Amino acid sequence: MAIEFTTPRGQVRLLANDVDETEPVFSDNEIDSFLAMEAGHVKLAAAQAIDTIADNEALCSKVIRTQDLATDGAKLADSLRKRAAALRQQHDAELEDGGAFIITRPDLYGGPELAEY
Repeated sequence: MAIEFTTPRGQVRLLANDVDETEPVFSDNEIDSFLAMEAGHVKLAAAQAIDTIADNEALCSKVIRTQDLATDGAKLADSLRKRAAALRQQHDAELEDGGAFIITRPDLYGGPELAEY
């Protein structure tokens, strides 16, 4: 499977660091479901994907220590959740900075010509 990074699905994979083409973390159907749940917003869908990875990490991983290896699933999950929160903040900032506007014709709708959405 070749990932098309110019598509919403590919962009979600890129932001969620799910770019291994031979063994992806999520199926295309799962990525499409994240996009559907988030009304097609790539960054919000990626945040959902990252939160899912964090949940799996927290559920499956424990604190493991051996002579030369240490892992901490809870710390990794926390780090992933922070990344997901950052993506959500970026999305919100883009909405504010991008100035989503609705342009209407006063003669048809009776409202202002340019109104903030």
